[in-house]
Amino acid sequence: MYQIDDYLNQLYPADKPKLSWNADGSSDWQEWRHQLKARFIEALGGFPSERAALEPALLERVELDGYIRERIEITTYPGLRMPAYVLIPSGSPGPFPVAVASHGHGYGSREVVGLKPDGSDLAGEPNLHKNMAVELVERGFLVIAPELIGFGDRRLAEDIEKGPNENSCFRLAAALLMRGRTLGGHRVYETMRAIDYILGRDEAQAGRLGMMGLSGGGLVAGFTAALDERIGATVVSGYTNTFKDSILAMSHCIDNYIPGILEWAEMPDLIGLIAPRPLLVEAGSSDPIFPIHGTLDAIAQLERIYRGSGAESAVEHDIFEGKHEVSGRRSFDWLKERV
Repeated sequence: MYQIDDYLNQLYPADKPKLSWNADGSSDWQEWRHQLKARFIEALGGFPSERAALEPALLERVELDGYIRERIEITTYPGLRMPAYVLIPSGSPGPFPVAVASHGHGYGSREVVGLKPDGSDLAGEPNLHKNMAVELVERGFLVIAPELIGFGDRRLAEDIEKGPNENSCFRLAAALLMRGRTLGGHRVYETMRAIDYILGRDEAQAGRLGMMGLSGGGLVAGFTAALDERIGATVVSGYTNTFKDSILAMSHCIDNYIPGILEWAEMPDLIGLIAPRPLLVEAGSSDPIFPIHGTLDAIAQLERIYRGSGAESAVEHDIFEGKHEVSGRRSFDWLKERV
């Protein structure tokens, strides 16, 4: 009656965002990348000008078949601690190539290291993350799996009481937005701090760093790699799309929203900041929340961006028969080959 659906559709820009990559040759790729990167950091809410001391602490250490699993914690922002799992290949002193494994919505970092919410072993069929961190350590990576704020042990007390899969995204995001910051920006910066930590370990091989993430962790992987040049190769699983066809087409978690970003760019432009470094887009053909038609449109734009960077062959994709999940059909081995 009141045409609210039509009004909502009108809010999506009729013209391309101001810094969407233009493949007609009228844009200088390096200048485009420089401008968009600055606008992107601003839209995320910015990052601290000085980094707090990490002050790492070891919480637990468990020897397993083929690798050692540690639970550590570090300081990210002043007054804020972040736990993470570190998986270390056993049988060799290293150094090892490094991988960051970023979990999506669920019960946190335990979900990517083969554990249940209570810390006991996850038996049976792997969950949608497919034990991502374990798969990577078994391929010879030194792996860090940060606990993203709002999940697992890093939730508000009121949400912890509701069960392991309840998250604290809404209240955290709302509080940050009121301060001109974003939850996505917070998670990206904290992941950069996790990289600061893991690259400082004796087991880490200098200059060899990759990253992989699913869903909300795909956002973190794609956006962190876009802004942190230390990441040499990236797998974005179950996230690459257009804003129009995914988070604006249906209800999504508030952690996906970046105020004002559509004035400047669409999602593939942001992920395209990874160029010319290697990127693999992994997506299920039946993903209900990041629909495949939006993924294919995003891949086409990414290919145009990579062509502009002179590295067209560095962007690849694996569309598998599946839903909102990691496949691993190519991604785990692909990351090892390119880091």
